[in-house]
Amino acid sequence: MNLKRRLILETVRRMHHNNIQLHPLHQLFWESTLRCNLRCQHCGSDCKTEEQTPDMPLEDFLKVLDSLPPEVDHHKMMIIVSGGEPLMRDDLEQCGREFYKREFPWGMVSNGLALTPERFVKLLNAGLRSISISLDGFEDAHNWMRGHENSFQRASDAIRMIARTKDIRWDVITCVNQKNFARLEEFKEYLISLGVKDWRLFTITPMGRAKQVPELQVSNAQFRQLMEFIKRTRAEGRIHASYGCEGFLGKYEGQVRDYIYQCHAGVTVASVLIDGSISACTSIRGKYYQGNIYKDNFWDVWQNRFQPYRDRSWMRKDQCADCKMFRYCEGNGMHLRDEEGNLMVCHLKRIEEE
Repeated sequence: MNLKRRLILETVRRMHHNNIQLHPLHQLFWESTLRCNLRCQHCGSDCKTEEQTPDMPLEDFLKVLDSLPPEVDHHKMMIIVSGGEPLMRDDLEQCGREFYKREFPWGMVSNGLALTPERFVKLLNAGLRSISISLDGFEDAHNWMRGHENSFQRASDAIRMIARTKDIRWDVITCVNQKNFARLEEFKEYLISLGVKDWRLFTITPMGRAKQVPELQVSNAQFRQLMEFIKRTRAEGRIHASYGCEGFLGKYEGQVRDYIYQCHAGVTVASVLIDGSISACTSIRGKYYQGNIYKDNFWDVWQNRFQPYRDRSWMRKDQCADCKMFRYCEGNGMHLRDEEGNLMVCHLKRIEEE
């Protein structure tokens, strides 16, 4: 590592540790439903069309928002509605209006299957300011992954519609796997033809259903090829591609994302899950939940707990024990840890192994 690169990493590390001390809440995820209209191969929560777990009542989540102290700047805290599929909620527009009334910007993550033009207009009128749509390759690959024969067409239609809309932030999310890897160059051209400007690419962690589907995992060599593909795409400047917030990427840091890696879970990101659990990212294991809105004050939990997120020294074990990059990686993202605290995937190792 040259001196310039080390100075950059040290600067980012100091800024991140300052952020840990302040822990300003910038993103609050609301797992509003576990119901879904798809059955995805990689689903971590095993969602179903008619889920036995009921949706969280809007009133319960609003109590969390209304309990925030006056010093919290609503304009700087983004509410992201997730699931399941948020569009399964018939009252999603009402939810949005209540957030908007309280001056919180809000967005959602969707598979696009039920995003009709009529529904989209209603959501915009309810204050929707950002949306992410999942599209995982061409028709055969995407429909295989999502478990629905119309999913590719509906998601593509939704993207075309959003691309014609002003005053909304949006992107497309693609989970890279064995079914779509070989056609990423072609798929990039397809996304550009749809009007996509921002494209986030992820690889899939072997958890939930994904553990049982080998085709979802890319090899180490393919992972390195993916990093090179993102670098080339960014250099072209025709579509802004970036790798997701998965983990530390060694020599690719600063080249495949707009920022140097830091895990913001529990530092600037929190979530309220379907059963009221207070966590960070919605995909983090239950062992790391910090409280529950039905028995704890959310803001008190945010201010005074989250120690496993804010002090990562406990992660310095096993393959991380002697890692020369632990100072900057700090054990990778919390969602990459299993219930026992073991690291499921190390991206740095994938990059460095030939």
